[in-house]
Amino acid sequence: MSKATATLIGFTAVLMWALLALFTAASGRVPPFQLLALTMGLGGLIGVASWAWRPGAARALVQPWPVWLLGVGGLFGYHFFYYTALRNAPPVEAGLIAYLWPLLIVVFSALLPGERLRWFHIAGSLLGLFGTALIVTGGRGFAFNAEYTTGYLAAAVCALTWSTYSVVSRRFASVPTDAVAGFCLAGAILSALCHVVFEETVWPADAGEWLAVAGLGLMPVGAAFYVWDIGVKKGDIQVLGAASYAAPPLSTLILIAFGFGQATWPVVIACLAITGGAALAAKDMLKRRSAVRAAQQ
Repeated sequence: MSKATATLIGFTAVLMWALLALFTAASGRVPPFQLLALTMGLGGLIGVASWAWRPGAARALVQPWPVWLLGVGGLFGYHFFYYTALRNAPPVEAGLIAYLWPLLIVVFSALLPGERLRWFHIAGSLLGLFGTALIVTGGRGFAFNAEYTTGYLAAAVCALTWSTYSVVSRRFASVPTDAVAGFCLAGAILSALCHVVFEETVWPADAGEWLAVAGLGLMPVGAAFYVWDIGVKKGDIQVLGAASYAAPPLSTLILIAFGFGQATWPVVIACLAITGGAALAAKDMLKRRSAVRAAQQ
């Protein structure tokens, strides 16, 4: 598999994460950790089901404890701190801080063997961050309040958790993607425990809400983890980090299309900024692909 192909596969995770807000909004009043237990459980079962015609793939679960710590800590830890941030700070500020992870991926990736941080990686990521800020704040700005320190810190840890998981996964490139199924199932168990401790059980009220839960488990909190694993291990991680800023505008456009939001000028500007930032960060990869095509003609 070429680096460009792996990068494109990884980017499909970003497309699926763009559906996260829509499916979450459509899932009704199911509490966050209960929802995460259901969806991560389904996400894990996706991988397990594939073992029916690939029985040897189950051996991927036999991994040393650092691999399990990274996998479960990344998948479950990100969501734990994300929900903690939303419980303890306004969604606007918490969401913006949490979405620093694409920028951190680009920066941290410079520490990986064979990787080099260039000016256009940073510029593209900052342009994406600007677009994300417009989406999250609606162009109205935001103010930090000491009262929400716990939430702000949780959001920062959330961003650090996912960026660390994504970059360090590159160091475990030999670990098969099938191991993600085990990480999801372990995360589902931890989420269920958090649900029992922190929440009251509320089941989906109708078939539409159950379909939304199933959609979450099949894509944003399921298949997305597998393709992201391929992308960060075998693709261009700096391009993936910058391109991840596409999730907020795509998510917003989908919500607008389904009647959960309204089109505004910040959305338009944000889309242009994020698209331009992703293209800038991917400049080298796009030039390489053009050179390959020219050589083949």
